[in-house]
Amino acid sequence: MAERTRPNLLITRHDASDNVELSDGSKWRIWPGDIAITLGWLPNTEIETSRIDDEMCSHVLINYSNRSQRVRVIKANEHWPLEKVRRELKSSTRVKGRLK
Repeated sequence: MAERTRPNLLITRHDASDNVELSDGSKWRIWPGDIAITLGWLPNTEIETSRIDDEMCSHVLINYSNRSQRVRVIKANEHWPLEKVRRELKSSTRVKGRLK
């Protein structure tokens, strides 16, 4: 088994909103389209953070126990451009609707 190179973080605060705080003190704003994924995360859910190359988000939070659960985030004190978010979410909804 591979040794972990860095400790996984725990959730210290996550209201039913778009903000989450991790055990290292970092605070993140969750991408609106990904909030539903995090609602099942508990305080003992181990989280990894990773930088990503994305137009809207700077990092991703990864549920360590279920690596398929990834949510896009930015630092909590940052904000997305409102019109870009609206366009992206509208576009995402249309694509999902066509795939069903």
